[in-house]
Parts: sequence; C-alpha cells; structure tokens
Amino acid sequence: MGPISTGLGEIYQYVLDVEPAYKGMYDAMDLRTIQDWIVKRQLSGIPGVVEVNTWGGYLKQYEVAIKTEKLQAMDITVGQLLEALEKGNNVAGGGYIEKVNQAYFIRGEGLIGSLEDIENTVVKTVDGLPVHVRDVGVVGYGSATRFGAITGNGEGEKVLGQVMMLKGANSKEVIEAVKARVASISKSLPEGVYINAFLERSELIGRTTLTITENLILGCLIVIFVVVLLLGNFRSGMVVASVIPLSLLFALSMMYLFGVDANLMSLGAIDFGIIIDGAVIIVEFIAFQINTRQSDLVALEPADRQDLKDKITLEGASKLMNSAVFGQLIILIVFIPILSLSGVEGKMFRPMALTFSFALIGAMILCFTYVPVMSSWFLRPVKNPEKNISIRLINQLNAFYRPTIAWAMGHKKLVLGIAGGLLLFTVFLFSRMGGEFIPTLDEGDFVIQPVLKTGTSLGKTIETTTRIEKILIETFPEVDQVVTRIGAAEVPTDPMSMEESDVIITLKPKREWVSARTKDELANQFKEALSVIPGMEVEFTQPIEMRFNELITGVRADIAVKVFGEDLSILAQKGDEIRALAEQVPGAADITVEKVEGLPQMQVVYDRGKISRYGLHIADVNQVISMAFAGKAVGNVFEGEKRFDLVVRLDAAHRKDVDNLQELYLDIPGGGKVPLDEVAEVSFQKGAAKISRDDTRRRIVVGINVRDRDLQSVVDDLRMLIEEQVQVPVGYYITYGGQFENLQTAKSRLLVAVPVALLLIFVLLYFAFNSLRDTLIIFSAIPLAAVGGVLLLWIRDMPFSISAGVGFIALFGIAVLNGIVMIEHIKDLKSESFEDQESLIMQGAQDRLRAVLLTASAAALGFLPMAVSGSAGAEVQRPLATVVIGGLVTATVLTLVVLPVLYALLSKGRKGGGKATFGPGKTGIIALLLLPAMAVQGQETPLDLKALLELAETRNPGLQAAQKSWEAAEANRGTAYDFGKSEVFYYRDQANRFNDQSLNTLGIRQELEFPTVYTTRRQVQNYMAESEKNLFEIRRKDLFRELSNLYNQYLITSEKIRIYKRLDSLYTEFARAAERRFELGATNYLEKATALSKSRQLYLQLQQSRTRARTLKEIILSLVQEDSTRKLAAPEPSRFMTTIPDLEGLPELERYENRQLALEKQYRLEQQNLFPGLTLEYFQANNGRTDQALTGYQFGLKIPLLFNGQASRIRAARLSADAFTDQQRDYQRRLKAKIGRLRAEREQQEKALIYYEEEGLMLSRTIILTAESSFKNGEINFFQYIQSLENGYEISLDYLDQLQRYNEIILQINYLTL
Repeated sequence: MGPISTGLGEIYQYVLDVEPAYKGMYDAMDLRTIQDWIVKRQLSGIPGVVEVNTWGGYLKQYEVAIKTEKLQAMDITVGQLLEALEKGNNVAGGGYIEKVNQAYFIRGEGLIGSLEDIENTVVKTVDGLPVHVRDVGVVGYGSATRFGAITGNGEGEKVLGQVMMLKGANSKEVIEAVKARVASISKSLPEGVYINAFLERSELIGRTTLTITENLILGCLIVIFVVVLLLGNFRSGMVVASVIPLSLLFALSMMYLFGVDANLMSLGAIDFGIIIDGAVIIVEFIAFQINTRQSDLVALEPADRQDLKDKITLEGASKLMNSAVFGQLIILIVFIPILSLSGVEGKMFRPMALTFSFALIGAMILCFTYVPVMSSWFLRPVKNPEKNISIRLINQLNAFYRPTIAWAMGHKKLVLGIAGGLLLFTVFLFSRMGGEFIPTLDEGDFVIQPVLKTGTSLGKTIETTTRIEKILIETFPEVDQVVTRIGAAEVPTDPMSMEESDVIITLKPKREWVSARTKDELANQFKEALSVIPGMEVEFTQPIEMRFNELITGVRADIAVKVFGEDLSILAQKGDEIRALAEQVPGAADITVEKVEGLPQMQVVYDRGKISRYGLHIADVNQVISMAFAGKAVGNVFEGEKRFDLVVRLDAAHRKDVDNLQELYLDIPGGGKVPLDEVAEVSFQKGAAKISRDDTRRRIVVGINVRDRDLQSVVDDLRMLIEEQVQVPVGYYITYGGQFENLQTAKSRLLVAVPVALLLIFVLLYFAFNSLRDTLIIFSAIPLAAVGGVLLLWIRDMPFSISAGVGFIALFGIAVLNGIVMIEHIKDLKSESFEDQESLIMQGAQDRLRAVLLTASAAALGFLPMAVSGSAGAEVQRPLATVVIGGLVTATVLTLVVLPVLYALLSKGRKGGGKATFGPGKTGIIALLLLPAMAVQGQETPLDLKALLELAETRNPGLQAAQKSWEAAEANRGTAYDFGKSEVFYYRDQANRFNDQSLNTLGIRQELEFPTVYTTRRQVQNYMAESEKNLFEIRRKDLFRELSNLYNQYLITSEKIRIYKRLDSLYTEFARAAERRFELGATNYLEKATALSKSRQLYLQLQQSRTRARTLKEIILSLVQEDSTRKLAAPEPSRFMTTIPDLEGLPELERYENRQLALEKQYRLEQQNLFPGLTLEYFQANNGRTDQALTGYQFGLKIPLLFNGQASRIRAARLSADAFTDQQRDYQRRLKAKIGRLRAEREQQEKALIYYEEEGLMLSRTIILTAESSFKNGEINFFQYIQSLENGYEISLDYLDQLQRYNEIILQINYLTL
C-alpha cells in the first residue's frame, strides 16, 4: 500500500474572490462557508481527484462564550453547562402508530436550529426558576482557532481551494475535468463571488508539450534536409524520412502497451538522426546499385525493369542488413545501463531509454520489411549524377579532406600528440567543472518563503505578507497574481508554523517583462524590493520544485547542511555559525536556518500536592484549560445540509492575557471553585519551536539555494569553510543533503552504469571483429567523443549533471558507429592492389567520407533543437543534447583523421586481421553477451565427421521429433488394458417395497470387454511401438547419409580451394608479367588478353568454391544445431569405406514387417469385438426397517445382435493387411534391384578412381615437377610453364570430382534406402 496522493498532486489551486461591485457583502467566514459547502463538495466527485483542501477564512461555529463570574455567582459548573447543551440538542424516534390503515412515525425533534434555541436552553433550575444559557454567557457566531490564513494580491484575506490528484492519474485529463466542473459551479455561486484559479498544472504541461512538439518537428525536418542533401537523391531521402513517423508510431504504441507516459522525458530526447541510421545505410547502397545498373534498367520493359529492381534491392538489403542492424543494436545495448538506474534519476531517464529503445526496435523492423519494399518501388536512377549538389558538395569536402589526411599520415606522432593533449586537457577541465543534480525546470512562477521571527503572531504574519504582495504587484509589471499561504489549515496538510508562509507569484509571459530578462535577475530585484521590510529573510523557489525537493530530500532548498545532535541550543548555535560562513560563498543565496527554539509559551506547571488536596485530576484540569481557550465542541447545528460545530469557550475578553489563564476557575468535586494559580504556577517560557529527526536523530537544517553558480562547487567551498572554522561537540556531526545528496547518489550509480555501457560496447565490438587491435582502434572513439562533450559543456557554461551523464552514455554508443564503417571498408580494400598500406588507408578514408559525415551530422543535428531550445522544459534536455552534439563533432574528427593514423601505426608488420562478420551466428553472439559466462570459439577443436554425427544424434530437431514420437508410442502400450469408468449409482426403488417402505439402493457397476480383446489390443500397441522405433532409425540413417554426403562435398571443395589458390597466384603473376612484356614490346596484345582472361577466370572459380564451402558449412552446422563460428576439420579427402548392409536388418523392412503384424492383429481385434461383453454389478438396499442391508449381485453379457457395422470393419481390416503385404513385397523387390545397380556403379567408379590413384596423380606430380625444373633451366617460357601447370592441376581437379562421385555411391550403399 502507498499514499493515494502526494505533495506533487497539487494540480489546481484557486481562491474565492469577490467582484469589486460586491466588496463588503461577503466576509472571510461567508467565503469559507461557500467553499466548504458549495465548491468543495462538487469538485470532490471528479474522477482522479482525491480531495479538495480548504485553507484560510474563518470556519464558522455556533459559540457559547461563557462568563466565569456568572457561573460562579449562580453556582453552576462548566460540566453542568456542557451537559445541558448536549442534552438540549437531541433527536429521537419512537416507533410508529397505525391508524386508519396508515402508519404514523413518532419523531422527537429537539435539534437546535438557531441562536435563540441555544440561548433558551436551560442549564439548571434554582428555586423553581430556570437558568438559561443566555444567563451565563453570550451566544453568537464564532470561528475555530486558526493556525494559518490566505492573503492575495494585497487585498487582505482570501479563501483558497487546493485540488489534490490521485497518484498515478492523468494530470491533463483531471485538470480538464476540474476546469469543466469549475465552469458549471460558477453558475451556482452567490452573486458577485467567482473562482479565481491562480495556479494550475495544465499551463506547464501545455508549454512542455509545445517544447516536445517543436523539438520533434524541427529535429525531423533538419534530419530530412541533411539526409536529402548528402544522399543527393530526393526519392532516397523521402524513403528514409518515411521511417521517422512509422518508427515514432511504433514507439507510441509500445509506450501505451508498457504503460510509459508521453511526457518531456520520454519523448523529448528522441533523435531521429540516430533512429534512421540503419535505413540510411540500406537505402544509400540500394540507390548506388540502381544508379550503377542504370543502363540495364533503361533498356528493359516496365515489368522486367521492376523485376530487376526487386532483385537489386533484395541483394543490396541482404548484404547490408546485418551491418545496419548491428549499428542500431550497439545503441540499443548501451541503453541497458540506463534502464537499470533507480531513484529519482531512474524515474526520469528510464522512460527516455524505453522510448528510444522502442523507436530503435521499430526502425529495425522497418529496415527488415518496409525499407526494401519502398526502395524497390520508389527509387529510380538519377540522371546526370555529376551535376548533383550532393556530389559537388562531397567533392569539395574531399578536396579539403584529401590534403588533411595526407598531412596527418605524414605527421602521425604529432596528430596523436594533439589528440592526447586534448584528452588530458579535457580530464583537467572536467575535474574543475561543477555539478548539479538535474537542471532546474523553469515553471514560469515563483514561490517566496519569508522567514519571520519564531512565534510571530498570525495577525502580524498576515500584515507582513499583505505588504509583500502590495510591493510586488505595484512595483513589478511582470507579476500577474500573488497569493500567500500562511501556516497550516484547520486540517493541516502542510506542517508550517504561523510565522512561515509560501508567497506564490504567478508571472506574465516573458514577452511582457520589462524589469529583467531572466528569472534570476527578477528574483534578485524582488529580494532588493522586499528588503524594506525589517526582520524578514526570504527564500526563492518554484511551486513544483519546492514540493519535489521537500518530498525527495525532506527540505525545500537546493542544499541542506544538516547538523545532528541532542541539545537544541547547540544545534541552533552551530546553524547560525554555518549560516554566517555560507554568506561568504559566492552563489549561495536564500540562506535560512531552521527554527528549532524560541517559541513563546505560557507554561502551566502543576503543584501535585495542592492538586490532590483539592481532589482534582491533572487530566480534568487540562481539559478545562483546553475548553476555555481552544473551545470544546458539544454538538452540531444544522442549516439545511450545512453542519456547524456548537462550541463552548471563554468569552473574548477573558482570553487575552496571562491573568485570564491564572484566574481561570476550576470546579472542585465537593463543591466550590478554585483559581488555577492556586494549584499551578503560570509563567512565560521559551520552548522548542520544532524538533526534526533523521533516522531517529535530532537535527537542524541550514537551507541554501544556489543562484548563478553550480551546486557542486558551492558545496565544495562551503564544506571547506565548515571543516576549517566550525567545531562540533563530541557526538555531533554534519552532513549535506538536498539536491546535492541526490547528485551524490546518482553519481555513484553512474559510476556503475557508465563502465557497464563501455564494457558492453567493447565486448560487442570484439565479437564482431574478432580482433583486439581493431576493437581498440574503434573503441578509441569513446574518449575523444567525451572530449567534445566536455568542451561544449564548458563553452556553454553548463555544469555536469545527471542529464549530461545520460548523454555521455548515449554518446558512447553512437560514437563507435563511424569507426565501424571506416575500419570495415579499409579491410575490404585489402583484396585490391595498392602501392603501400598508407595509400590503402587513405583511399578507404576518402571513400567513407560521405557515410561518416551523413551518420554524424544526422545524429548531431537531430539533437540541435533540444540544444538551443529556450522553451519550457528544455533545461533538462539541453545538457544531454549538448554532450551528444559536442561529442559527435570530435568523434567525427577522430574517425576521419586520428583513426586512420592509429590504424596505420598498429597495422605495421601485420598481415590480414579479423574482418567483421555479421552472419546469422551473430544473433547467438549477442545472446552470449547477456550471459554470465562466455566461451571463446577460437579455442574449440574443429569438428570432423564422427563429431558431427554425434552432435546430430543429440541435437537435430527432426531426429528429436522422431524420438519423441517413438516414446509416445511406447507410452501408448499401457492403453491396451483400459477397462473404462466404473459406475456408482443410487436409486429409490418404489416397485420392490419392504415392510411397505421403498428401498434406497446404492451400488457399483463395471463393464468389461471379452478377456482376449485386451491381449490382442496389447499386441497391436506393441507392434505399433516397434514400428515407430523403426521410423526413428530410418530418420537417423537418412540424417547420417545427408550429413556424410555434405561433409564429403565440403572436403572436396576445400581441397579445390587449395588448388585454385595456387593457380590463382601463378596466373596473377603471369598476367602481371604478360602486361609488362606487352609494355616492353616483347609480345603481342593477344598474350596479354589471354593471361588476364585466365587470371580472372581462375579468380571467379576460386570465389565460387569459397562461396560453396561457406554454404556447405552453414548447412552442416544447421543440421547439428551448432554455432556458425564453429570450425570444421578439413583434412585431405579420401575414400569412404564400404559397409554392405544386411537386407534383413534394414529398419525399412523391419518397419514393414511390424506394420504388417500390427494390421494382422488389428484384424483379429476387430473379429474379437464380436465376442460378448461382460457386465458386473453389486448393490445394497435399505429402508430403515431392515435388521441389515439387503445385498445383490448381477452378471450380464452384451451380445452384438446387429453386427453389420462390425462386419464391415472386419472386412476393411483384412483388406488393409493384404494391401500392406503387397506393398512390402514390392519394396523388397525394388530394394534388391537398387543394391545391384549401386554395386555395378561402384565397380565402374572404382576403376576410374584406381586410374587416378595409380597413374593420374603420379602423372600430375610429374608434369608439375618437370615444368618447374624446365622453367628454372630456361627450357620453356613462362606461357608454356603456366600451361603445363594447368594441365597437371587439371588432373588433380578431375581426381577430386571422381572421388566425390565414388564416395556418394559408397554412402548410398552404406545407408541403403529407396
């Protein structure tokens, strides 16, 4: 269970005002009565409204102001007066009387209805004469003792209503309902009275909603502009742009399903530039491919053209899909630590992380489905692409970038030194940067908290606050209304004393301000204008901020210096010392010390000896004191539906001084009266004003607001002064709370969340690239991205906050994407020829310039509206957007300049390297990231055929399904002995009566089949189970044959790849030599063209073999349910051994046999169903008149007299068995024919294979060795040498094809089936 509302539920506050023409017609008591009995009652019934609190005015009461001297003169005790009033205000019912078919109810109506009724109430009778209430006191209207009041606009006292919302309700809907109800209530108010709403949450909600709308629309437009500009294709830009509303719609739908509210934090931080990143990658590549095939597309008919576009789109999307999704997956994983945040920061930023994740997931789904379809349908080739503005822009940027990257590659150490220096400078700058919990949201209103002297009377506080209101309204045209809440209401919902008050100032729109430009300037001017009021301190805050701080930290100020100890005097002294020190700290404002002592009291100390001598009790005396000054309610007076208390207290003249308390007469039990000062000592004392505790320890709070400076630096300076100059006694200690406490708690959580985010990025990159070097190079984007984030915060004079911390987490995920794009492309270029490593890197960097700029600019500019927005609520988003924009700028510079330099330095002396692969197995890798333990795939033993067969037997889903079917058939054997349900019955037998009474019969009945039926049914089930076992063995044999065949093809293909690699290197060298010879004029163009053609032909064959090997590997691993990163053993291929199967033991034939036997038994079972069934019955009967129960037995036979249907079933079973016998014979015949054919093919293939093994391979080696020696000796030229090698290797390739055919025949024999 939790509270049904909180302090943040104050969604609507109003005062009851009187129009100028009706001033004087309604006093504060009248307005309070209107509020309680007209307005409040109607507002309380609104769904989502918990209660309506009333504050201010005078709570009307019927008052009997007694005169003690008259009570004493007439010898009347206070108890007699109270008893008379209680008994004189009564109503009772007396049943009813029936008369002439009518019931007349009796009602004793004795309720008091007017002041005259009270005055005429008899207290006692003296000598036959009644003594009335009017004889001992004055009867009139009074009011409850007040501990607070409301003043407004310098006009004096008002009555305030405060609408409290149910926790978790929709504030916008509730406020709209309240407004509608207020409009209807206004029609029923007395003439001249109206409801003046001065503070409502809907205005702030409207302003923040406008901020969200502006940011989303502007961000969307900027991103679309950047995408269209850099893609250079309007249609491509529109396809990408259409992803934005669809992903937002998906996010909103998921928010609704998961209960995430749409507000400033959930929707305000969405960056469409990040969300569309995957779509940009896919659409850009598809558009490039379509432009490349422009001539082919133009030449085709429309239908064929669309087919080709579909094919291009499918191939392009398939190629880049995994890369696009991988980038978005990194960002998605980075948000996992944000989802783990708790406390206030978790409440604020978890909705943002969830919404961003929803939008990213929606974009990923659209990349899989919508984007390829729209690209195929909507994209067209671009005419005259060289005139495209995007091409021209990129060319200009390349013209600037090319010399820059060339200079960087020539000055590597200097570039890295500059980057390192920037990083060190940023670390130094960050250590000096201040901090705050969360930037203050500008609510558009002020709350001033004047602090007056402890014990200040309510009247003096009202006078002071009215003066404050007049000064503010008359001096500052920016002020719209000023309403002050003083102290507490009669039912206190806010524990404030009478000298404490909240001056709520609602301001006009900023465009109408003339005195100041910012709220801080206006606050300083307010403070200066109010300095004319002596003895008053002021503290500035905002309505929601005040409640937020109070609920979260227990204090309303930004910083709470808490001094803990026992003695309130020492606490007050140390509080004053800290306050004096805080006034010396720049940025510390509105410094207040909690009032814990100095409350004026009239203290009554009883003399227990005298109390007992007079026979009094202290509790009775305290009740008399309470009644005399506070009043005692003795009943209610009704005015229609209105109800008011009837209260007895001393008259006003006897409630003014300490003498009145001392002279208060007490009734003695034996008769007579005694003054209070006779039995107690009454004196003025200073008492505790407030005792506050944290964790059961007394404490005092020094509240400090921060203005024109950050929170962290103010606390640091103040802490240093306190440690140097404030000495606390033993057992006393000082802590720091408020928003600073939240900042420290959130920082400690970020110290966990940020490393976790970095670790997730690192692990994901490592698994993608399988290279520690490449991972570290890309990971270096993160510290230099942090450089930009910190620098831009410093330039904009923003302290570090939790909002900025969350921005850094998001930035780290975005920063690595450009590095991935760059490194992946550089590694792709390694297959091409370059003069040196640096030329390759420079070319790769220039190729990826547009992709890097597009990704970075879209993401950065998507946050631009948030970074520069000045609307309500933008304060919270601004640090986050600033960090991401600044970080992306430096991360982009790193990617384009520093990263190529790093790659060049770390690539020296290395060949190859892990290339990022994003195949189907990456899904498994991502899942592994979320597991506690991770296995390194590279350390596992490659799988050979034996290991593959073992894995297939335990993991293959089809084989597992067959095994479960077999197990189900085994379990089904027990169904043979199913005896059906036993019947328990009861009936009352009227026909067979005993002693002229009916019999009550209870019995049990069981029906049974003929005994042989159960045995035969069991045999049927046994044969069916054996048949399922045979089916399992058949499935296993088929799987083993398929797996062995695929593995044989994989070994053959792997061996071909090794041969093609040798040939490829030779023909590449041959092509280069032919070209050189052609340039020197030593040969003709035909030789050069032939060499180039053969080189390209062999390269294509090598690539085809590699592709086939990958495909075979994927199929093999999928059959054994193994991860695609697992390696397969690839030894030199050899013959498979022949195992001639036993035809009688083949599972196929055994299955036919078992099925045949099952059908024969089924035929027998149908015959036995003609046998009679059995019925057994036992019963007992009784009617209460028998000495013992009457028992009986019954045995019956169920004989099928009409058996035409069963005869048909018997005939059908016989025919099924005969038909299956014929099938079995046919299968055996065809199986024998196949084994004969396979043996003949084996002999034929074996002869050819023997040729290669005994002669062909030896001849191949001889040709190759002879060619090599002849070429070295100069006996043949290079062209003849290449032809000889080709002939030799061709024999090896033919041998591999023959070996594959032979092994396939062997596998068909070993795993014989049809």
